[in-house]
Amino acid sequence: MSLSQTPFDWNQPDEALLRCRPPIQFQDETLRDGLQCPSVTDPPIEGKLEILHLMARLGIHGADVGLPGAGPRAVADCTRIIEEIRNHRLSVKPSCAGRTLRVDIDPIADISDQTGVLLEADLFLGCSPVRQYAEGWTLDSQLRIVDEAVSYAVKRGLEVMFVTEDTVRSHPETLRRLYTTAIHCGAIRICLCDTVGHATPAGVRSLIHFIRQVVRDSGAQVAIDWHGHRDRGLDIANTLAAVEAGIDRIHGTALGIGERVGNTPMEHLLLNLRLAGVIHNDLTYLADYVDAVSRNCKVPLPENWPGLGRDTFKVVSLDRQRLIHDALERGKLEMAESLFSSVPPSLVGRCLQVAREGRP
Repeated sequence: MSLSQTPFDWNQPDEALLRCRPPIQFQDETLRDGLQCPSVTDPPIEGKLEILHLMARLGIHGADVGLPGAGPRAVADCTRIIEEIRNHRLSVKPSCAGRTLRVDIDPIADISDQTGVLLEADLFLGCSPVRQYAEGWTLDSQLRIVDEAVSYAVKRGLEVMFVTEDTVRSHPETLRRLYTTAIHCGAIRICLCDTVGHATPAGVRSLIHFIRQVVRDSGAQVAIDWHGHRDRGLDIANTLAAVEAGIDRIHGTALGIGERVGNTPMEHLLLNLRLAGVIHNDLTYLADYVDAVSRNCKVPLPENWPGLGRDTFKVVSLDRQRLIHDALERGKLEMAESLFSSVPPSLVGRCLQVAREGRP
């Protein structure tokens, strides 16, 4: 296109996002947190493996493959998924979730020993005043739990990410002491969780700035994750704010499945960061990824789902159809796509569909 035909983009350059510490990493929670949604079906292992391979094709760095402490089926599925990663040399780094209890840590370590794959144990503990009251915990008792659990997991040869649940409603000094204890016991990664979807973008930035100082004060090289939920519909905005604030890894699930109304949709994180120029992942498998999760987990893909729903690239307006036809006849695919949507269909593995007589 000539300069006069090129749309002007008020979004460029997105300096705040482009200043993020490269490379931003992605942790896929579809096969663990995603399956906690009450309306989702836990798929057979064949479906999980299909989803896993699509994660790898999209350039997703890590995946939480389950919580082995939940029982024999969870152990069997986690083991099979990790074997698939090993046998096919997939680029996805596996992790398993667990409470800060030996009964959850041992199955993770046993799977690691059996498969010969170094696993990340994502060990979580509630830390907000609400959770402390409900569990009858004091800060001193929580610090003992963290000390014992992280030290034991490290002793068993696991990499540890220490996760605080309900981080965004927890007191600063509580967070400082819990994270500092976990780091001193050998955690190499920590995770900040908006467990009930309470955060706003301003709150996310404030929290991450505080936690980054906690990490600096520890003197250790520790990565920081952000895990968000969508109860107030701020999940994407919050996660982009986390990227701006210098987070190392962000979490999401396909179609945003997860507890209550769900997690941050992984496909929208990938799409927005690709369009912002922060990442350069090949997203042509993005449609296959959400279709596989929709089919295997029995989750409907909304027809108006941004970027990937059936109606996203269907053109109904007759005037717009004429313009698109003219552009396509001149071989101007980029112009044809930009006439209809800010998301190029070819970028995400979809096709532009021009309806007949004004209707699909």
